[in-house]
Parts: sequence; C-alpha cells; structure tokens
Amino acid sequence: MVSSHLHVNGVRLGFELREADKANAPTLVLLHGFTGSAAGWGGRLDSLAACGLRVIALDMLGHGQSDAPEDPARYSMEHCQRDILAALEVLGVRNGEAILLGYSMGGRIALYTAFSGFFRALILESASPGLADPNEREQRRLSDEALAARIEREGIARFVEYWERMPLFASQARLPQEVRRELHTQRLRNDAKGLAQSLRGVGTGVQPGLHAQLPMLHIPVLLIAGGLDTKFCTIARQMAQALPQAQLYIVPDAGHTVHVEQPEVFDTLVTDFCLSQSVFQTSANR
Repeated sequence: MVSSHLHVNGVRLGFELREADKANAPTLVLLHGFTGSAAGWGGRLDSLAACGLRVIALDMLGHGQSDAPEDPARYSMEHCQRDILAALEVLGVRNGEAILLGYSMGGRIALYTAFSGFFRALILESASPGLADPNEREQRRLSDEALAARIEREGIARFVEYWERMPLFASQARLPQEVRRELHTQRLRNDAKGLAQSLRGVGTGVQPGLHAQLPMLHIPVLLIAGGLDTKFCTIARQMAQALPQAQLYIVPDAGHTVHVEQPEVFDTLVTDFCLSQSVFQTSANR
C-alpha cells in the first residue's frame, strides 16, 4: 500500500497505489467524483487489488492531497488529461496498458481523457458526456458558479451538509451509519477553495459536450449506473447506444454511488471486465 504524491506539470497530485499479488496484473486507474479523493475509494482499493488488479487512484486538483491552484482554468479538462497522463508516466504505466475508471465528475474527466488513445479500455460509473445544448450548459455554468461562491462563503462544513442532502444522494440514507460517517469525514478533508475552483474549471457547465464524439471511441467501455438513479440510468443507456463497444449494467438497489451502495457487485463488475480485457489483449499479442 502506497499513499503519496508526485509533481507533474507544475502541480502536486496525490495518489494511492495498491499492487496486485501477481506479476503482469492489469492496471486500473481510478478517478473520484466531486468532493471525493483517491483515499475516498476506501475498501475498494484493497478489494480490487485482492482480485488481481494493480490499482492507482489519483486526486484531482482541488481534492485530497493535490494542489488547489488559484486559476480556475488550471482545472480544465485539457489540463486534467495532461496531468493524468503525466502522472501515469511517472508511475511507469505504458501506452495501451491501463484501464481507466471514473465516477461522476471523474467519469466525465475519464471519458474526455479516453480520447487520448492511451488507455486499453474505459469504465464509467454514474457518468455523462456533458450537456449537448449550449443554453443548458450556460445555465449549469451559472448554477455551478453560484455553488462555488456558496462554498467560499459558508466554508467546507456547511457545504458538505448541504451536499449530502441533495436528492442525488438520497439512497445513501440507507447505508450503515459507520459508512455514512466515513463518507462525511472524507468530504470534510477537502479544501473549500479547491472545491470552488474545481467547479469553475471542470464543472458540467464548462465541460465541452462529447456526444458527437462517442461513436469515434473505439475501445471497450463498461457503463455502470444504479437502478435508483433514474437520470443517470437514462444517460448510460443513451451512451451505450452511441459507443461502438459498450457494455451496460444497471445495478439494482443502488443510487448514484454504486461503489458505496453495492460494493461487492461493483467489485465483481469491474474485476470481470478488467480481467476479460487482459485476456483479450494477451490473446491478441500472441
């Protein structure tokens, strides 16, 4: 187990690393959601490694142990992609070797980054390709700006209380109290300035819509959504129709955070997909 940070492109990025027990294990790169962190994946890091994967989880800028630059533009999708690829180079990951997994905000970043051609395959949990309509995007940008200002004005503790009451996370109320307390504590470790600037720089309102590009992503993609999260189930189904090599799994009795609400199902889906890609790659290289 390694928890540390590295320096790329003038910023510090935090990361968590779990090595698999076997040599030549597939590499899985995890990107967390807004208010999350690499450490916030919790037991998933160890369980996925125990299933035979080399696991690397990165802290996005403004989150966890990563820097929180003053300039919102430094958080943009373009910079996220460059930082991720540079970090993986430092960690010895080669082109075509890794599978990229992103949850929610991390899923949007992962989808954008997948077009770099660096990754073997892609897993998206509760993710979207952004907003296609420019007017809707502008309304979301204004909403994100208002939320960023609220974080700066009220501080991290009051914001986290507000965030956890959002309808998107209503299904988390059924989680054990200990799990909810761990989620709450992890969110509080983030920095108010970093979260605010992340919203301004890589929020859904400023992200370029990727709908038209989906048919051009010619790598295997696993789409995961919780059955109780009707909005993202619809988005996942639409993406599955547009992507050339998509698999879709709707997880029953789960909301937006499938990896928290149905962790065993999540581990099985991710592991089976990653190992199947490894077998395919090995066969193709013979």
